[in-house]
Amino acid sequence: MDVKGSLFRKIASVLILGGSIIGCGGSGDINIAPVTNDSSVDNSVSNAAAQTNPCASNGTIQGDFEAPHCFYSTAFADSGVNITTDMTLVDLDDDGAHVFYGSVFIGEVGATAAELAADGITKGGDGPKLTLEAGVTMAFVDNTKFFVIGRGSQIFARGTAAKPIVITSLSDVQGTIDSPEAVSQWGGMVINGFAVTNKCSYTGTRGEAGFALDGTCDLGSEGSEGQDTNRYGGDNDADNSGVLEYFIVKHTGAQVANGDELNGLTFTGVGSGTTVSNAQAYSTYDDGFEFFGGAVNMENYVAVYVNDDSIDIDEGYNGTITNALVIQNETNGNRCIEADGIGSYSSKTDAFIQDMFTRKLNSRPTIKNLTCIFSPVQKVGSDNVTVGTTATGTHDPGAGFRLREGLWPTIENALVIGTWQVAEAGSDNWAIRVDDTVASDGFALGNASINGAVIAAKTKSSKTIAGLNVSDWLVANNDVVFADITTEPVNPTSAADDALVLVDGTPAIFGLTTGASPAGGAAYAGGALPSGGTNWASWAYGIFDGNRGQALWFE
Repeated sequence: MDVKGSLFRKIASVLILGGSIIGCGGSGDINIAPVTNDSSVDNSVSNAAAQTNPCASNGTIQGDFEAPHCFYSTAFADSGVNITTDMTLVDLDDDGAHVFYGSVFIGEVGATAAELAADGITKGGDGPKLTLEAGVTMAFVDNTKFFVIGRGSQIFARGTAAKPIVITSLSDVQGTIDSPEAVSQWGGMVINGFAVTNKCSYTGTRGEAGFALDGTCDLGSEGSEGQDTNRYGGDNDADNSGVLEYFIVKHTGAQVANGDELNGLTFTGVGSGTTVSNAQAYSTYDDGFEFFGGAVNMENYVAVYVNDDSIDIDEGYNGTITNALVIQNETNGNRCIEADGIGSYSSKTDAFIQDMFTRKLNSRPTIKNLTCIFSPVQKVGSDNVTVGTTATGTHDPGAGFRLREGLWPTIENALVIGTWQVAEAGSDNWAIRVDDTVASDGFALGNASINGAVIAAKTKSSKTIAGLNVSDWLVANNDVVFADITTEPVNPTSAADDALVLVDGTPAIFGLTTGASPAGGAAYAGGALPSGGTNWASWAYGIFDGNRGQALWFE
């Protein structure tokens, strides 16, 4: 079947009839680049009319099926046209995709908690449920369109290693995308929940009896603007927003307003009742996954070619991330981790900050088994400059961990690599930075720690803890080893040190020999993928031969 030709003919027909389809709740014209038909395929016979329409329905409106794809107009879903009943998207034959011309909002995304309660919605599961079968692809037409799960609603997306669920752009499905690294092809995804965020007020201590909201909590999520406003927040850290398993988000990003940039996937107030495992962000304009408060846990996370931070934490996030493989964008990649404990803490009094600590409202993430590969990107004025390449970028230099604003992290077993076969032009590409005294005091007092870590980077660290450079303090007080880099340029992926393997298979990526490994010695796991262990990332896009559009940038 001529999939691309069929897709283009459908797009063309929708555009010709746009007065009745695109004009319903839409925000403007949609421009789709033409696709060249494959004349070697005989399209003279079509059985589409004889096939049962497998597309979903929203009320009386059903998606339009032209094999192998389902097409959904802005009358089906878009701004002001929410999906308020249970819905299932089935796995389509022949690599078919569910193509949406409008944004998708599951539930009453803009309603206040009081308005939701009046409709009987006070927790995850009370609202509508969206089910995505294993192998489903959802596609959006441009970066003005995004995908939101509202408070009280749930998503059940149970993919498999053989049939992951993919949320991507029409350009990706169509095969017209500029490159595997292209971003801003569609907006991004947001999941809102009723869990805790330290931007709201509470009585009592988090996790203890008597803890409750003091007033209302109806915060606008990222991507909120006008009629697209969606809200999050509450006091239920066990809230359940559904299941994401073998789930890939690709080619996202849009700047909605200054400082408001859509990520690959944004978790706002998402609780620990939610299941997230084997999830990937690939080629994102802003962050890979960002966590605003909540307590959702995540296992087996892959981030590749993220332009900003692969893991971004804020507003009192208290979950656990286990097994993470991060490969930042080569020319516009920022940090593997940026984590804040108390948002905008610099404007707060010492008493306020101490109260946050006492009542456990600062961010306290646990991150286990993290491999971080960051790029040699330097900030020069408004441009990011890579050796041999100049990119006009929006983000800061490449770096490992930036920990700040009263953050109390527990980081166990990490491998951070940031020195490459080309010399780094400057000193901004530090491996670990602890930004302020409020955060550094957490380490000095034993409330924060980094243990079982191997660091290979030209600039080991930035800032101080208890009067010592961060790297010196970590070596003296935590179980951290820094590779001895005496010459440059250095390629830390070239030495086959099987005690520090990052990724098994093709390519085989290894870390530098340190001379001494922390904790586990020769059995040290080496970040996300332990030597001799199960390669849990084999399903992810963009890493291994046979499942990627190009070689990794440092190969």
